[in-house]
Amino acid sequence: MSIDDKVRSIVKEFKAYVPGKSKEEIARNYGIDPERIIKLGSNENPWGCSPKIEEKLINEVSNLHQYPQPINPELMDEISKFTKIPVENIIVGGDGADEVIDNIMRILIDEGDEVIIPIPTFTQYAISAKIHGANIKWAKFDEENGFKLDVESVLNNITEKTKAIFLCTPNNPTGNVIPTEDIKKIVESTDALVMIDHAYIEYSKEEYDLTSWALKYDNVLILRTFSKVFGLAGQRVGYGVTSKKVVDYMMRIKPIFSLTRASQVSAITALLDKEFFEKCLKEGIESREEIYNGLKKFKQLEVYPTEANYMLVKVKNGMNSSEFCEALLKKGVIVRDCYSFEGLEPYYFRVSIGTSEENERFLKIMSEIVE
Repeated sequence: MSIDDKVRSIVKEFKAYVPGKSKEEIARNYGIDPERIIKLGSNENPWGCSPKIEEKLINEVSNLHQYPQPINPELMDEISKFTKIPVENIIVGGDGADEVIDNIMRILIDEGDEVIIPIPTFTQYAISAKIHGANIKWAKFDEENGFKLDVESVLNNITEKTKAIFLCTPNNPTGNVIPTEDIKKIVESTDALVMIDHAYIEYSKEEYDLTSWALKYDNVLILRTFSKVFGLAGQRVGYGVTSKKVVDYMMRIKPIFSLTRASQVSAITALLDKEFFEKCLKEGIESREEIYNGLKKFKQLEVYPTEANYMLVKVKNGMNSSEFCEALLKKGVIVRDCYSFEGLEPYYFRVSIGTSEENERFLKIMSEIVE
């Protein structure tokens, strides 16, 4: 009997996750100087992380032979101050928000339970739900209506078997927020856990931040991350904000030491360096407007409004998204081909914010390809 006969059938159905391409991969495949490559495909902070983190990490090296604290009180306290949420309502994950997603599926899902996911959206929701035995009920962000959430497509899928509903706002990859009244309608229509993914909420207007709802509703869990504006995508720190009861259940099955000493120190320092945070946020929003206004000038593209640090673009010059993204790669520009997102036609790509210099070069290269 081979390993193929032992692997679960559900695993065999999965396609491998398609991450954004790295500079090293493009340099190797196309013979391009890595210093000339513009990476705008993974929704990262182009200004990096707080410069104060380097010194803190160096000081932490002598402690790396010791296990980290399962719950770091300083980190919990700083997250609490940042979110204005009590420590007892916060759970931190060591693989970004992905760990929180996976852990909530582990405590909720029995074989045959249902999870509602509007598409197109972040692909990890479906992967985690399916591997734990859930049946996926697909709702939709309406393409013909600017990818506005079709609320009825969510409500009509709610049954007694519904255990969780995922709502990404701002949504990845479309960049738009879900109106608060629509989320309220969903939350109050069910006792299923509504997962509101706020990975990019810092880039949005304050009125769209629903983190406080975790204290208002027992069936709400807010997902947050350090991977975006804090510039710590490489340290994999995410957290959930929810009821104390849900936190208690998740702590029973959470990997105890998933958050490393290095990631804890990095996250604490990032939260304390408020000046760098505000700088990145301000320049990130300016960069977003710069790219958006630049792309809007091309008649062969349709650019969607966004409240995140990226935007969705539809190609209308006769090329599909893979052909278009390949042309960009040959010129040293990495964007995200969205062909792998369920619910999108093969004409979309996603572009992240860059520095002013990167944006200028990107738009110049875009003009060469589009026209």
